[in-house]
Amino acid sequence: MAVEYDPALIGRVFEVTDPVSVTAESIGKFCTAIGETNPLYTDAAAAKRGPYGGIVAPPSFAVTFRNGRHFFTHVPRFGRAGFDAGKDVEFRAPIRPGDKITLSSHVKEIYEKTGRSGSMVFVVVRSTVQNQNGEAVAHIDHRFMNRP
Repeated sequence: MAVEYDPALIGRVFEVTDPVSVTAESIGKFCTAIGETNPLYTDAAAAKRGPYGGIVAPPSFAVTFRNGRHFFTHVPRFGRAGFDAGKDVEFRAPIRPGDKITLSSHVKEIYEKTGRSGSMVFVVVRSTVQNQNGEAVAHIDHRFMNRP
Protein backbone atom coordinates (compact mmCIF):
# COMPACT_ATOMS: atom_id res chain seq x y z
CA MET A 1 0.00 0.00 0.00
CA ALA A 2 1.44 3.38 -1.00
CA VAL A 3 1.85 6.08 1.59
CA GLU A 4 -0.80 8.76 1.38
CA TYR A 5 0.11 12.45 1.67
CA ASP A 6 -0.91 15.80 0.28
CA PRO A 7 1.10 16.27 -2.97
CA ALA A 8 1.21 20.01 -2.18
CA LEU A 9 3.86 19.13 0.44
CA ILE A 10 6.43 18.47 -2.29
CA GLY A 11 8.42 21.60 -3.04
CA ARG A 12 6.72 23.69 -0.35
CA VAL A 13 9.23 25.81 1.59
CA PHE A 14 8.39 25.31 5.24
CA GLU A 15 11.33 26.74 7.12
CA VAL A 16 13.72 29.63 6.44
CA THR A 17 16.32 30.68 8.99
CA ASP A 18 17.43 34.13 9.99
CA PRO A 19 20.92 34.97 8.66
CA VAL A 20 23.84 33.62 10.68
CA SER A 21 27.12 35.55 10.49
CA VAL A 22 30.20 33.47 9.76
CA THR A 23 33.43 34.56 11.43
CA ALA A 24 37.01 33.37 11.16
CA GLU A 25 36.64 32.45 14.83
CA SER A 26 33.59 30.23 14.20
CA ILE A 27 35.45 28.50 11.36
CA GLY A 28 38.50 28.06 13.62
CA LYS A 29 36.42 26.56 16.45
CA PHE A 30 34.79 24.15 14.01
CA CYS A 31 38.20 23.09 12.66
CA THR A 32 39.48 22.51 16.20
CA ALA A 33 36.40 20.45 17.07
CA ILE A 34 36.81 18.11 14.09
CA GLY A 35 40.63 18.03 14.10
CA GLU A 36 40.94 19.85 10.77
CA THR A 37 44.44 21.28 10.18
CA ASN A 38 44.37 22.26 6.49
CA PRO A 39 45.95 25.75 6.33
CA LEU A 40 43.28 26.91 3.84
CA TYR A 41 40.88 26.74 6.79
CA THR A 42 43.16 27.49 9.73
CA ASP A 43 46.05 29.79 8.73
CA ALA A 44 45.20 33.27 7.40
CA ALA A 45 48.64 33.86 5.82
CA ALA A 46 48.71 30.48 4.04
CA ALA A 47 45.05 30.81 3.00
CA LYS A 48 45.74 34.25 1.48
CA ARG A 49 48.22 32.58 -0.91
CA GLY A 50 45.74 29.78 -1.66
CA PRO A 51 43.11 29.47 -4.38
CA TYR A 52 40.43 31.38 -2.45
CA GLY A 53 42.55 34.38 -1.43
CA GLY A 54 41.73 33.93 2.25
CA ILE A 55 40.31 31.67 4.92
CA VAL A 56 37.34 29.55 3.89
CA ALA A 57 35.36 27.02 5.91
CA PRO A 58 35.85 23.31 5.34
CA PRO A 59 32.99 21.93 3.22
CA SER A 60 31.49 20.04 6.18
CA PHE A 61 30.87 23.40 7.92
CA ALA A 62 27.77 23.73 5.71
CA VAL A 63 25.92 21.09 7.76
CA THR A 64 26.25 23.08 11.00
CA PHE A 65 23.46 25.51 10.12
CA ARG A 66 20.12 24.57 11.67
CA ASN A 67 16.46 25.45 11.40
CA GLY A 68 16.07 26.66 14.98
CA ARG A 69 16.59 24.87 18.27
CA HIS A 70 14.67 21.79 17.21
CA PHE A 71 15.92 20.49 13.89
CA PHE A 72 13.08 20.70 11.35
CA THR A 73 10.19 21.43 13.67
CA HIS A 74 7.70 21.38 10.79
CA VAL A 75 8.89 18.36 8.81
CA PRO A 76 5.99 16.02 7.90
CA ARG A 77 5.78 12.96 10.14
CA PHE A 78 4.17 9.62 9.40
CA GLY A 79 3.23 7.32 12.25
CA ARG A 80 5.43 6.49 15.20
CA ALA A 81 8.78 8.03 16.01
CA GLY A 82 11.53 7.64 13.49
CA PHE A 83 15.14 8.68 13.08
CA ASP A 84 17.59 10.61 10.94
CA ALA A 85 18.43 8.24 8.10
CA GLY A 86 21.37 10.19 6.67
CA LYS A 87 22.37 13.16 4.57
CA ASP A 88 23.61 13.81 1.07
CA VAL A 89 25.52 17.06 0.65
CA GLU A 90 26.38 18.89 -2.56
CA PHE A 91 29.02 21.56 -1.95
CA ARG A 92 28.75 24.41 -4.47
CA ALA A 93 30.86 27.35 -3.24
CA PRO A 94 33.12 28.15 -0.30
CA ILE A 95 31.76 29.67 2.89
CA ARG A 96 33.87 32.64 3.98
CA PRO A 97 34.24 34.81 7.05
CA GLY A 98 31.81 37.70 6.68
CA ASP A 99 29.17 35.59 4.96
CA LYS A 100 25.64 35.75 6.30
CA ILE A 101 24.19 32.28 5.81
CA THR A 102 20.51 31.37 5.56
CA LEU A 103 18.94 27.95 5.24
CA SER A 104 15.74 27.43 3.28
CA SER A 105 14.14 23.98 3.49
CA HIS A 106 11.46 22.21 1.50
CA VAL A 107 10.12 18.68 1.18
CA LYS A 108 11.84 17.15 -1.82
CA GLU A 109 10.41 13.65 -1.76
CA ILE A 110 8.25 11.23 0.24
CA TYR A 111 8.42 7.50 -0.42
CA GLU A 112 7.71 4.16 1.21
CA LYS A 113 9.96 1.10 1.43
CA THR A 114 9.46 -2.30 2.97
CA GLY A 115 12.37 -3.90 4.76
CA ARG A 116 12.91 -6.92 7.00
CA SER A 117 11.36 -5.04 9.91
CA GLY A 118 8.31 -3.85 7.97
CA SER A 119 7.08 -0.72 6.26
CA MET A 120 9.02 2.55 6.44
CA VAL A 121 8.15 6.02 5.16
CA PHE A 122 11.04 8.27 4.15
CA VAL A 123 10.80 12.04 3.98
CA VAL A 124 13.60 13.83 2.15
CA VAL A 125 14.01 17.47 3.11
CA ARG A 126 16.25 19.60 0.89
CA SER A 127 17.95 22.55 2.54
CA THR A 128 19.58 25.19 0.39
CA VAL A 129 22.38 26.96 2.20
CA GLN A 130 22.83 30.48 0.78
CA ASN A 131 25.13 33.41 1.42
CA GLN A 132 24.10 37.07 1.58
CA ASN A 133 24.39 37.35 -2.22
CA GLY A 134 21.76 34.65 -2.76
CA GLU A 135 24.46 32.23 -3.96
CA ALA A 136 23.82 28.60 -3.03
CA VAL A 137 26.90 27.38 -1.17
CA ALA A 138 25.45 23.91 -0.53
CA HIS A 139 22.41 21.70 -0.92
CA ILE A 140 21.73 19.20 1.85
CA ASP A 141 19.23 16.36 1.44
CA HIS A 142 18.19 15.11 4.90
CA ARG A 143 16.49 11.71 5.02
CA PHE A 144 14.09 10.95 7.87
CA MET A 145 12.58 7.49 8.39
CA ASN A 146 9.23 6.95 10.10
CA ARG A 147 7.31 3.79 10.99
CA PRO A 148 3.67 4.10 9.88
